[in-house]
Amino acid sequence: MRLGSVLSEALRNIGSDVSRAFAMFLAVLLSGTLLGGYEAMTVIDLESQAVQRINAYADVNAIVGGTVDGTACDRLSDAGDGMTGTLAGAMRAGKQVVPLATPGKDISSYDVTPGMIRLIAGNAKADVSGVWVPRDVAKDFGLAVGSALQTREGTTRVAGVFDWPNDGRDTRFAYAFIVPVSASASTFNECWVKQWPVDGQTENLLYATLVAGSGSSNAGVTQVNKGFDAHYDARASYLNRSTRWMPWVGLAIGVLVGVFGVRRRRLEYAGALHSGQSKGAQLLGIGVETGVWAGLATFASCALLLAYAVRMSRSDWVAVLAAAVRTPLAVFAGVMVASLLVGLLIRESQLFRFFKKR
Repeated sequence: MRLGSVLSEALRNIGSDVSRAFAMFLAVLLSGTLLGGYEAMTVIDLESQAVQRINAYADVNAIVGGTVDGTACDRLSDAGDGMTGTLAGAMRAGKQVVPLATPGKDISSYDVTPGMIRLIAGNAKADVSGVWVPRDVAKDFGLAVGSALQTREGTTRVAGVFDWPNDGRDTRFAYAFIVPVSASASTFNECWVKQWPVDGQTENLLYATLVAGSGSSNAGVTQVNKGFDAHYDARASYLNRSTRWMPWVGLAIGVLVGVFGVRRRRLEYAGALHSGQSKGAQLLGIGVETGVWAGLATFASCALLLAYAVRMSRSDWVAVLAAAVRTPLAVFAGVMVASLLVGLLIRESQLFRFFKKR
């Protein structure tokens, strides 16, 4: 048979519903979308857990109980490849601040290095030319970025406002003035490190910021937010997720669909061979028919998963999509391979046996 004849016959079979193309299309579409969607939901849930931990400072560690070199602490942000996505800064208790608007009420302040300002602001270019205040202080005193705060010590410019919710993290910054000072200005009491992904060398690096011979033998590393599991491993959680087997499940379903699609027409295929159709032309026709309805279903499934990933992902929708589309692609591969293999096994000599069993 000519190539054009094979293609036109395959398209006629699809158009006349001889191949039950719409039903097979729905089977591939539903299996790929539902299984892939389940995978996407799982990955998005893991992603949300990671985002929640990052926002809650669950993986921020601090060294306390010793004397910290502020310059060494700030330099942890540039500690090397293992510290990618790292912010670090030192702090110490400062003077009590008495705003003129509330002369009978003093508020705690903390002297911090520029690195600490970048850590609490989550921005490597945070302004360190003035004090930073948490949202609650800004609301109570009517402050905003650029506002002038009148205190007994004089006028202070507000360089920034930051959020410090009550989610289990250290509460000292919840209602205080955060005053940036030079990292080399004397020493500090604590060094904080915020990084993602978490590096196993963080604790050792924190100890390296201590000033030798300054009563640092009692120093220890602790979490800034103790409301979360300290042993969380995002990579292990992803690799061990329950849906990691979805592509194999999809492959199995695809094989079943492909086998069913060809076996139900085996009498037709054996009859075509008896009428003189070559096996090559027959396999090409099976491949074209299967490729059309399975390919369109896979494309539609991937499009739906794309829309879901873009809409629901809180961080990296590309990573979510990459994990999810493996399943519909596996379904498609299973359908195609099974269809061709089953078609290859059909022989002209089986015609009368198929006819008797019809």
